[in-house]
Amino acid sequence: MEITGARVLLDGLEATNVSLEGDRIAAVGAAAKPAGLTIHAAGCLVLPGIVDSHGDAFERHIMPRPGVSFDLDLALRDADRALLASGITTAFHGVTWSWEPGLRGAENARRLVERIAALQPELGADTRFHMRHETFNLDAEEEIARWLEQGHIGVLAFNDHMEGTLKSQNRPDKIGKMVERTGLSHADFLALVERVYARSGEVPGSVARLAEAARRAGVPIMSHDDATPAMRRSYRELGVTLAEFPINVETAQEAASAGEAIVFGAPNVVRGGSHTGWTSAEEMVRAGLCTILASDYYYPALPLAPFLLADRGAATFPAAWKLVSENPAMALGLTDRGCIAPGLRADLVIVRPEPTPRVVATIAAGRLVHLADPSLLGG
Repeated sequence: MEITGARVLLDGLEATNVSLEGDRIAAVGAAAKPAGLTIHAAGCLVLPGIVDSHGDAFERHIMPRPGVSFDLDLALRDADRALLASGITTAFHGVTWSWEPGLRGAENARRLVERIAALQPELGADTRFHMRHETFNLDAEEEIARWLEQGHIGVLAFNDHMEGTLKSQNRPDKIGKMVERTGLSHADFLALVERVYARSGEVPGSVARLAEAARRAGVPIMSHDDATPAMRRSYRELGVTLAEFPINVETAQEAASAGEAIVFGAPNVVRGGSHTGWTSAEEMVRAGLCTILASDYYYPALPLAPFLLADRGAATFPAAWKLVSENPAMALGLTDRGCIAPGLRADLVIVRPEPTPRVVATIAAGRLVHLADPSLLGG
């Protein structure tokens, strides 16, 4: 395959061609050999494929309404099409395994780890398992440690939403959504919360053991929603070096002071702020306190956010695109992708930038897996 006529993101945007052979980039500039397929991309940008370190929008493909579930294979295939339409060529599905039953319960997590592995060969995006471990889910520790050892987990994240759950008990608008997700009655859910919280003294030891298991397995580890610099330091002592969604500037600064990767949500950029009222991702980019953007709950935000950051002067476009490609790839140990260079995995997204940036084609591992503009093949 050869892509011609576009501006290609190298150190900057350059008018050149890109040639692919098999699943790799063969050459930038002159073609290595005659192409079997030529994509005529005049007026477009050719960018490194997006690496999404944390996306849980696929949950809505499984359960589009509370209590309404669909077959996992159907949902994962449908989510794959949504990923590719957004230029996401490497996806870490954020699967929450909580102490709650239902969508985020044990059975769903087990089925997802099995079905993601089984479907991987036929999915367009390189789809991996992001284990979002609720730290109060103490009974899951042994099984998660086994999954780490067996190579089923691409990234492990420590989440603790117990405090928020406790605060929400007298907020019908908040607690109602949690109860619906579990399928329990209101009274049974509150009783479960009380039983789980009673074991809070066991949580630190469990976290330390799982962090050690992840380090042994070579699996990257994140901490989610760090609330204080002290919390970030305590996770760092356990070898947890990726800070995901720190909730204030001071905590992000603590992560930056140690040269750690800092993740914020691309929807935060696109919407102009956090939907929770916490830290502004754009301001964090301006301050040098955000190194990675993730889709979080909305895939289309990822390809759009770098353009908005560049338009608003928060970063140059090459630096902004690194937030969704090279930076997450490096932080997660994926050294074969994230840039456009000979020998790297041929993950590319073709964007027509005007009037509104739009993904018109996606190439994953050298395969054309999404095409929204057939004229690209017409010469």
